[in-house]
Amino acid sequence: MANKQSILGRIGQLTRANINSLLDKAEDPEKMLDQLVRDYTSSIAEAQDAVAQTIGNLRLAEADHAEDVAAVKEWGSKALAASQKADALRTSGHSAEADKFDALAKVALSKQIGFENEAKSAAPQIASQNEVVEKLKSGLVNMQGKLGELQTKRDQLVARSKTADAQAKVQEAVSSINVLDPTSELSRFEEKVRRDEALVAGQSELAASSLDAQFAELEDDTTQTEVEARLSELKGIGAATPAAVTPAAEPGA
Repeated sequence: MANKQSILGRIGQLTRANINSLLDKAEDPEKMLDQLVRDYTSSIAEAQDAVAQTIGNLRLAEADHAEDVAAVKEWGSKALAASQKADALRTSGHSAEADKFDALAKVALSKQIGFENEAKSAAPQIASQNEVVEKLKSGLVNMQGKLGELQTKRDQLVARSKTADAQAKVQEAVSSINVLDPTSELSRFEEKVRRDEALVAGQSELAASSLDAQFAELEDDTTQTEVEARLSELKGIGAATPAAVTPAAEPGA
């Protein structure tokens, strides 16, 4: 009986296990589920052997009980036959012979009582064993269902884990080429190009400013030359004017 109770206890403990709660507490849920699947598979195999043995023992007990019941009937029939024979002998005046058959009838009745007692004492145990076997069978069914649940959750968890890893890798790849990321290589290269472009633009602007200054200076030089030329022209005109306006000498002078 202790062995049966131990089997029932183990089956009950396994079937009452809260898988979700166990997963929440596990550092590595996938490994924990793999271990649980192995434990359940092993426990189910052991429980099946134990239940099979229990059922076998029950069937033996039932067979023994059936034999006891049959023996009760058989010894009852023998006791009746011996008693009837004794009565017949006594009626015919053979008292001594009649006493022998009455003694046989008593022996048969004693045997009948012994088998009746064995059958009565075995009946409650057989009934109890039948209840235990039914519970064990039910527990095995529950364990097999729990094992299926474990395997399903394990497969789902592995699939989700692989999907999460793939998504993480995609996200990492996308982040590595994100042009909006100031820490990315592409962003730094873009910033360098912009600085180079700005330098070229500054140099071009500076060059244009210098060229404008040179042209302005050239224009100033041209204007000054024109001024000098016109001044020289004016001076030339001034030198010629007095000779042109000298009055003519009077006649006879």
